[in-house]
Amino acid sequence: MTIANRLKDYIDGKGIPYDTVAHHRTSTTRQSAIAAHVPGSLMAKSVVVHHELGYALAVVPSTHRIELGALQDIMDKRIGLASEDEVVSLFGDCDIGAIPPIGAAYDVPVILDESLGNADDIYFEGGDHRTLVHVSGKAFRDLTMDARQARFSHPAY
Repeated sequence: MTIANRLKDYIDGKGIPYDTVAHHRTSTTRQSAIAAHVPGSLMAKSVVVHHELGYALAVVPSTHRIELGALQDIMDKRIGLASEDEVVSLFGDCDIGAIPPIGAAYDVPVILDESLGNADDIYFEGGDHRTLVHVSGKAFRDLTMDARQARFSHPAY
Protein backbone atom coordinates (compact mmCIF):
# COMPACT_ATOMS: atom_id res chain seq x y z
CA MET A 1 0.00 0.00 0.00
CA THR A 2 1.15 3.54 -0.55
CA ILE A 3 -1.37 5.95 0.89
CA ALA A 4 -5.03 5.21 1.55
CA ASN A 5 -7.30 5.87 -1.42
CA ARG A 6 -9.68 8.25 0.37
CA LEU A 7 -6.75 10.25 1.71
CA LYS A 8 -5.06 10.39 -1.71
CA ASP A 9 -8.29 11.43 -3.44
CA TYR A 10 -8.91 14.15 -0.84
CA ILE A 11 -5.39 15.61 -0.98
CA ASP A 12 -5.29 15.43 -4.79
CA GLY A 13 -8.74 17.04 -4.97
CA LYS A 14 -7.45 19.98 -2.92
CA GLY A 15 -4.43 20.34 -5.21
CA ILE A 16 -2.04 20.01 -2.27
CA PRO A 17 1.51 18.97 -3.15
CA TYR A 18 2.92 16.10 -1.08
CA ASP A 19 5.45 13.35 -1.20
CA THR A 20 5.69 10.00 0.50
CA VAL A 21 8.45 8.54 2.64
CA ALA A 22 8.77 4.76 2.66
CA HIS A 23 10.15 3.02 5.74
CA HIS A 24 10.29 -0.47 7.19
CA ARG A 25 7.14 -1.73 8.90
CA THR A 26 6.55 -0.21 12.32
CA SER A 27 3.92 -0.52 15.03
CA THR A 28 3.67 3.04 16.36
CA THR A 29 3.79 6.56 15.03
CA ARG A 30 6.91 7.22 17.09
CA GLN A 31 8.62 4.17 15.54
CA SER A 32 7.58 5.39 12.08
CA ALA A 33 9.22 8.77 12.70
CA ILE A 34 12.44 7.07 13.82
CA ALA A 35 12.40 4.62 10.88
CA ALA A 36 11.87 7.46 8.40
CA HIS A 37 14.47 9.72 10.08
CA VAL A 38 11.83 12.35 10.79
CA PRO A 39 11.83 14.50 13.95
CA GLY A 40 9.05 13.22 16.21
CA SER A 41 7.92 16.79 16.86
CA LEU A 42 7.02 17.08 13.14
CA MET A 43 5.16 13.76 13.03
CA ALA A 44 1.40 14.15 13.53
CA LYS A 45 -0.16 11.30 15.52
CA SER A 46 -3.91 10.63 15.25
CA VAL A 47 -6.01 9.23 18.08
CA VAL A 48 -9.68 8.41 17.48
CA VAL A 49 -11.98 9.25 20.37
CA HIS A 50 -15.70 8.62 20.74
CA HIS A 51 -18.34 10.62 22.56
CA GLU A 52 -22.12 10.59 22.86
CA LEU A 53 -22.58 12.36 19.51
CA GLY A 54 -20.01 10.48 17.43
CA TYR A 55 -16.27 10.58 16.91
CA ALA A 56 -13.36 12.97 16.65
CA LEU A 57 -9.75 12.74 15.65
CA ALA A 58 -7.34 14.19 18.20
CA VAL A 59 -4.03 15.09 16.55
CA VAL A 60 -0.79 15.69 18.47
CA PRO A 61 2.94 15.42 17.73
CA SER A 62 4.23 11.85 18.07
CA THR A 63 6.40 13.09 20.94
CA HIS A 64 3.31 14.01 22.98
CA ARG A 65 0.65 12.27 25.02
CA ILE A 66 -2.96 13.37 25.00
CA GLU A 67 -4.34 14.61 28.28
CA LEU A 68 -7.79 13.01 28.02
CA GLY A 69 -9.16 15.12 30.88
CA ALA A 70 -8.08 18.35 29.17
CA LEU A 71 -9.45 17.14 25.82
CA GLN A 72 -12.75 16.23 27.46
CA ASP A 73 -12.96 19.69 29.04
CA ILE A 74 -12.18 21.41 25.72
CA MET A 75 -14.72 19.32 23.81
CA ASP A 76 -17.23 19.64 26.66
CA LYS A 77 -18.17 15.99 26.12
CA ARG A 78 -17.47 12.71 27.90
CA ILE A 79 -14.93 10.97 25.68
CA GLY A 80 -13.13 7.67 25.49
CA LEU A 81 -10.70 6.00 23.15
CA ALA A 82 -12.41 4.38 20.18
CA SER A 83 -12.20 0.60 19.89
CA GLU A 84 -10.46 -1.10 16.97
CA ASP A 85 -13.89 -2.00 15.53
CA GLU A 86 -14.97 1.64 15.68
CA VAL A 87 -11.74 2.77 14.01
CA VAL A 88 -12.15 0.20 11.23
CA SER A 89 -15.72 1.39 10.60
CA LEU A 90 -14.51 4.98 10.16
CA PHE A 91 -11.18 4.41 8.40
CA GLY A 92 -11.85 1.24 6.40
CA ASP A 93 -9.00 1.75 3.93
CA CYS A 94 -6.40 2.27 6.70
CA ASP A 95 -4.51 -0.15 8.91
CA ILE A 96 -5.22 0.05 12.65
CA GLY A 97 -2.68 2.42 14.16
CA ALA A 98 -1.91 4.17 10.87
CA ILE A 99 -4.76 6.69 10.81
CA PRO A 100 -4.02 9.92 8.91
CA PRO A 101 -4.82 13.22 10.67
CA ILE A 102 -6.87 14.51 7.76
CA GLY A 103 -10.32 13.82 9.19
CA ALA A 104 -12.11 15.74 6.44
CA ALA A 105 -11.23 12.91 4.04
CA TYR A 106 -13.28 10.59 6.29
CA ASP A 107 -15.98 12.99 7.53
CA VAL A 108 -14.51 12.91 11.05
CA PRO A 109 -14.01 16.23 12.87
CA VAL A 110 -10.46 17.03 13.99
CA ILE A 111 -9.15 18.71 17.10
CA LEU A 112 -5.55 19.73 16.58
CA ASP A 113 -3.08 20.31 19.37
CA GLU A 114 -1.58 23.81 19.21
CA SER A 115 1.93 22.37 19.45
CA LEU A 116 1.73 21.43 15.74
CA GLY A 117 0.66 24.94 14.75
CA ASN A 118 3.68 26.62 13.19
CA ALA A 119 5.84 23.77 11.91
CA ASP A 120 7.41 24.28 8.47
CA ASP A 121 6.90 20.60 7.57
CA ILE A 122 4.55 17.90 8.82
CA TYR A 123 4.70 14.14 8.35
CA PHE A 124 1.89 11.70 9.06
CA GLU A 125 0.80 8.11 8.59
CA GLY A 126 -0.62 7.52 5.14
CA GLY A 127 -2.88 4.64 6.08
CA ASP A 128 -0.40 1.79 6.38
CA HIS A 129 2.61 0.99 8.55
CA ARG A 130 5.20 1.55 5.81
CA THR A 131 4.43 4.97 4.31
CA LEU A 132 4.49 8.53 5.65
CA VAL A 133 3.00 11.51 3.88
CA HIS A 134 5.05 14.72 3.93
CA VAL A 135 3.46 18.12 3.36
CA SER A 136 4.53 21.67 4.07
CA GLY A 137 3.24 23.19 7.28
CA LYS A 138 1.08 25.55 5.23
CA ALA A 139 -0.39 22.62 3.28
CA PHE A 140 -1.12 20.79 6.54
CA ARG A 141 -2.88 23.86 7.91
CA ASP A 142 -4.90 24.05 4.66
CA LEU A 143 -5.83 20.35 4.97
CA THR A 144 -6.90 20.85 8.59
CA MET A 145 -8.41 24.33 8.26
CA ASP A 146 -11.71 23.21 9.77
CA ALA A 147 -10.00 21.67 12.79
CA ARG A 148 -10.50 23.14 16.22
CA GLN A 149 -7.17 24.06 17.81
CA ALA A 150 -6.40 23.82 21.52
CA ARG A 151 -3.72 22.66 23.94
CA PHE A 152 -4.48 19.15 25.21
CA SER A 153 -1.17 17.29 25.22
CA HIS A 154 2.18 17.28 26.93
CA PRO A 155 5.62 15.99 25.88
CA ALA A 156 5.98 12.28 26.62
CA TYR A 157 9.77 12.20 26.19
